[in-house]
Amino acid sequence: MAGRLRSLYLAYFSKPKQFRPLYQLARKQPVRRITELGIGTAVRTMRLLELCPGTEETHYTGIDMFEARQNGDGPGLTIKAAHSLLATTGAKVRLIPGDPMSALSRSANSLARQDLILISADQDRESLARAWFYVPRMLHEATTVLLEEPTDEGTILRRLSHEEIAKLATPPKGKRAA
Repeated sequence: MAGRLRSLYLAYFSKPKQFRPLYQLARKQPVRRITELGIGTAVRTMRLLELCPGTEETHYTGIDMFEARQNGDGPGLTIKAAHSLLATTGAKVRLIPGDPMSALSRSANSLARQDLILISADQDRESLARAWFYVPRMLHEATTVLLEEPTDEGTILRRLSHEEIAKLATPPKGKRAA
């Protein structure tokens, strides 16, 4: 009963409210394979993993700068602190240090068939623009990709279609792919 109340709270009443659609998604459909670009303080991640069915079946991959964060990158965790915190959820946790481009170029092939890809607003835009090339190989027909975007009132989570991802993954004419 307490778990059900907690999931209702996260999905409909939690703060900040821009993450409620993420929690509603996790309540409605099974999310077992998650990749997150930009962990930050891992509060959102911990809440998301609470809602995943059978946490021992949940595979979570977090990509972040960890110790290499700059002062302007916002708050974050060390890789050791992040692993210690996320391991308490029972999910199988894999943490990959680096910016989106370097991390995905090394690991995208091993991250096939993700159910959810979550991209934080704090990611380096240039690195992310080059990293889109690797995202299509991580998808299956039901993969949800959420991109956190800044607005005047904070941030929003925007769902990207597979067609939008294919366009983002195509290098501009005259430029070679990675």
